Formats: sequence, structure tokens, C-alpha cells
Amino acid sequence: MILTILPVLIPFLTGVATLLAWNRRPVQRALSLLGAAGLLGAGLALLASVWRKGVQTLQVGSWPAPFGITFTADLFSAIMVVLPGLIALSVAVYSLGSMDPYRERFGYHPLLHIMLMGVCGAFLTGDIFNLYVWFEVMLIASFVLLTLGGERAQLEGGVKYVALNLMASALFLAGVGILYGVTGALNMTDIAQRLRGVEQPGLVIAIAFLFLVAFGIKAALFPLFFWLPASYHTPPVAVSALFAGLLTKVGVYALIRVFTMLFVQNPGYTHTLILVIAGLTMLIGVFGAVAQDDFRRILAFHSVSQVGYMIMGLGLFTPMALAGAIFFIIHHSIVKADLFLVSGLVLRLRGTHHLKKLGGLYQTCPALASLFLIPALSLAGLPPLSGFFAKLALVQAGLEAGQFAIVAVALGVSLLTLFSMMKIWNEVFWKPSLEESGPTPAGQAVWALWLPLGLLAALTTFLGLAAEPLFALSMRAAEQLIMR
Repeated sequence: MILTILPVLIPFLTGVATLLAWNRRPVQRALSLLGAAGLLGAGLALLASVWRKGVQTLQVGSWPAPFGITFTADLFSAIMVVLPGLIALSVAVYSLGSMDPYRERFGYHPLLHIMLMGVCGAFLTGDIFNLYVWFEVMLIASFVLLTLGGERAQLEGGVKYVALNLMASALFLAGVGILYGVTGALNMTDIAQRLRGVEQPGLVIAIAFLFLVAFGIKAALFPLFFWLPASYHTPPVAVSALFAGLLTKVGVYALIRVFTMLFVQNPGYTHTLILVIAGLTMLIGVFGAVAQDDFRRILAFHSVSQVGYMIMGLGLFTPMALAGAIFFIIHHSIVKADLFLVSGLVLRLRGTHHLKKLGGLYQTCPALASLFLIPALSLAGLPPLSGFFAKLALVQAGLEAGQFAIVAVALGVSLLTLFSMMKIWNEVFWKPSLEESGPTPAGQAVWALWLPLGLLAALTTFLGLAAEPLFALSMRAAEQLIMR
């Protein structure tokens, strides 16, 4: 059962090791890469083990449930644990060519792995209070990463980020306290059993709303999303890519977990509300993206919009819809991290993210144009890329459930997503350059800027071409969620 806790131990030990290597930049970089690769390997091993042997549980200190600290891995949590390893390894490689010595000297690598520990702990915990603890570990590390460097824009974005997330944490803790008062339990399996016997359904729905608001803030749902586009474009690109690939997914994971396991007494009410919120999140996010003229701010608003698709699967609350949501989470983590890394290379080439000041990169750097186009078209949902099959599953689930309004919204938002991606393509790559010739990246480890872009673009293409086995995995994970 060591595999169940290994994704938490590896980033913890890597964070400690990089702290001990303070002011030894080459050692920290090597340890960071090794830790990220180890996390990816541990996540894949856990997923393979859960696929073969079923749900795995570890009781810390051999204290039996529901009294001890429980780590548990079903297929959904095992899939989610693979993503931090993949995104962290890509970001760690990219950081070799992009992260400045100042930020590395003041704790970039330890903070990166402590944040990963919080993310993996949230995915693997089996009790609701420790979910709160892991959220706080993640929040503290991510806040320092966001503001590391002390630039004015970073501090402004960081204040908004931490203020809203602290409010979410307070609501989350209040919900945990009330839930404990009602059920007398913190273990989520135990809570699920005891909620069936609660004779006050109105109280259960009120608690569910507390969790919906708390996790909705962390997932950037409408109308609680505005901290995300205010903050994601302010830190270094490697940090933006890490956040875009992982942080909102933790909030989405928590929503899916509690609204498939705990709060299922009145899905006609709670999950219909979630479906409405999903549609509004899609629309507001994509309208915000269309209105922007900054590369990273467009991507940040799309992070909001795409969360709506993930929550759409939860709102529909069928095995097909949940499988589509899980598939979509995998696709979006890869694609959005890739697009942020592309924006970093554009900044390296031209020194700006403002679309009106860019242009001509298709002529001067056709490889970068191709590496943008693949994840951009995948984000818009064009075949044969992974985004097409993720959206196809959600649309099919919506049609089968008779929810035609949300299907229409999802299809319309896909068209607007394509429009905004083509806006970036036209302004950054296709139109004539404002400069006579584009500069090329200079400095050490330039290969590190290109390698993650190529690997992530290849991965989204591969996931589209091999969509059937991945969707089978997602379907099996969704069925586990429904049965639990």
C-alpha cells in the first residue's frame, strides 16, 4: 500500500532536499527534475495498481477507519495524481531555460514541490478535514510562488488570489464543522453512510451549498472566478503554466468527489443548479477571453470557461457525463499548460504578450507556430485532437439526458473558443511582423524551452488518436464514482 502515499512523500522529500541545497542552484535543479520524474512514475504505478487491484486504502499508524488518517486511491484520484507529475516535469524542464536565478535563490524549487505535495494530498485523502489541510498546504505554497519576485503586478494579483481563497477556506472549514456536528464523522465513506439517515434534508442541502461556494471559488466558477484572470498572468510563465494545469483542477476534483459521494440526496435540485452554473461559467469565461488583447489574459479567461465543461459533466450526473468530465480534465491540464509555455517562448522572442505589438512569427519561427496551433485547436475541440473527444462525450451525455440548453451553450462556447484562438494566431503568428526580423532565444538551456512544448503537443495529439482506451479508463472511473 506504499504506492497510496508515495505521491505525497516524493514531493515532500524533494522539497526538503532542495531546501537543504539552498544557494546551490545546479543541485536544486537536478533534485527538482528528479523529484518531478519520480512523482510522475509513482502516479503511473499507482494508476496501474488501482486498475488491476481495485480501490486501495492506507490507514496511517494502523489506526482503523473512521478514527485514523486515511489515504485512499480509486481510479479517479489515481488519474488525478498522474497529472501533477506530468505538469511538474514539463514545468521543471522549462524552468531550466526560463527561471531567473533570483527566484530560484529564494525558494522556487522547494515551493514548487511543497505545492505538489498539497495537490496530491488533496487527491488522495480519505477524510474531509484532511482535505481542508491539504488545500491550505497548497494555498500557502502557491501564494508564495505567485508573489515570488515582488513585482507590483504579482503582489496585486496575489492579494486578490489569497483573499478569495482564504474566504473559500473559511467557508470550507465552517462546512466541515457543521457536517461533523450533523454526522459525528470526518471520514468521507463514513459521512456518506450517515447522511443517508439524516432526517433533515434541508440542512444537508444547506451544507452542500457551503461546499459548493467554497470549492466553487477554488475552481473559479461563476460568479466567483475573478481572482483567476487577475492573477494567472502576473508570475513567470512557468508558474502560470503550473497553476493553469493544476490548481483549478483541485477545486473541480473536490466538487466531483463530494457531489458524487456525499451530497446525492436531491440531485434534481443540487445538480441542476451545478449545471446552470456550468453554463454561465462557460459563457462568461469565453466572453472575457474574446475581449482581451493580451496573450496570457486570454488563456486565463479560457481557464475559467473550460472549467464549465468539467462541471457540466457533474451537473448531468450520469456515467457518460462524468467520464467526459474526467477525460476533459486530463485534456485541459495538458493543453492549457502547453499554451502558457508557448506564451512564454513568444515573450522570450518578442518581449511582450500584447497582441497588437506582435506578428510575423509564422515566417520567422514556423516550429513555434505549429506548437501553438496543435493545443489551440485541441482547446477549441477540433478533431482528431483530445479536446474533440472530451467535448463529444459531454455533448452526447447532454443529448441523452435531454439537456439541450447546456449542449447548445457548450457548442457555442467551442465556436467562440476557436474564434479567440484564431485571434491569437492571426495577431501573433500570421500578420506581418512589426520588426524586420524576429530575434531568437538566447542564453543557456534553450532546448529546455522547446522540449516540453513538443512533448505536450504530441501528447494531446496522441490522446486524440488513442481516445478509446483513455475514455474506457475514464468510464470505469466514473462508474466507481457513481457506485460509491
